[in-house]
Amino acid sequence: MKKETSDWKAILAESVVTAEHLARHFPVKQEQVQKVIERYPLRINPYYLSLIEKPHDPIWRQVMPDIAEINDQHGWEDPLSENDHSPVSNLIHRYPDRVVLLVSSQCAVYCRYCMRKRKVGKSFSITAETIEAGIGYIRDHVAVRDVILSGGDPLLLDDNDLCHILENIRRIPHVEIIRIHTRAPCTLPQRITRNLSQMMKAFHPLYINVHINHLDEITDQAALACNLLADAGIPLGCQTVLLKGVNDDPGVMKSLMQKLLTIRVKPYYLHHPDLVRGTQHFQTTPDVGLSIMGALRGHTSGLCFPHYVVDLPGGGGKIPLHAEYVVEKRPDKWLIRNYTGKIYEYPII
Repeated sequence: MKKETSDWKAILAESVVTAEHLARHFPVKQEQVQKVIERYPLRINPYYLSLIEKPHDPIWRQVMPDIAEINDQHGWEDPLSENDHSPVSNLIHRYPDRVVLLVSSQCAVYCRYCMRKRKVGKSFSITAETIEAGIGYIRDHVAVRDVILSGGDPLLLDDNDLCHILENIRRIPHVEIIRIHTRAPCTLPQRITRNLSQMMKAFHPLYINVHINHLDEITDQAALACNLLADAGIPLGCQTVLLKGVNDDPGVMKSLMQKLLTIRVKPYYLHHPDLVRGTQHFQTTPDVGLSIMGALRGHTSGLCFPHYVVDLPGGGGKIPLHAEYVVEKRPDKWLIRNYTGKIYEYPII
């Protein structure tokens, strides 16, 4: 167990976190990088760094600081109004029956499009006391049946710390399911050890949503990490973010969704990017997302088909976006367009 733990921590300790260090690997403008990371921190661990094949490829774009981040005056620091829905520190209660509990401020890499860009990697306070306060809130609100652990990345906690949190939540009678949102299986797969997966096995029903955006993130190591979790009986879903220059292409998205199934991960959400300040260079339009979804429909298995959703600004929640297949509604029949664009009559009996 000690060896497994030290391996991932040793990799994390060698992360690129300064402009000077980054310049040893890639031809970047140090002064610009420095300006960006003074506001939005940098971390790229050696494993994920090794996935970059060339500047401006899909892996590079996700983690490389860009001066556009601090020049961007569009969007909001907190577009989903999480702060307004936090009855106690680091707990978000937007929906009647579920809450998000932030248990870590750290990630294996700091993605430049992060929805919590205002917080992650910075010294916002997550402590044993705030976690206990959040669990206390859950204990006091019997309508909460679903608890999502997020951050940062919950899997950057030590096994014992994560186990302690899971134990305390599982003791609450009205909590039916626990979910963990993590990017570690593809950004630091060495973190997914047999000890970790077996420990989490004790807290079923437990679900994990991984966050994978591009086929190049699904390496042999990432596949092994996902299989370890699946072998522990943990259902795996994937929350992919639609990102300009990364995966805003029908062929790229289809290949990603198909590959996810081969590593036992069910595509769950395709998120339209949140309107976070500092991320405009990743933004695309809903028409692009709908076009991609249309290219998936009928051209690959329904298992590959995620829900395309937009999280409404102001805390309005996730809403699915659908292509219009119903062309016309008549009393005796509907006219419906299929995936090839051909229109069929569907009788109303």
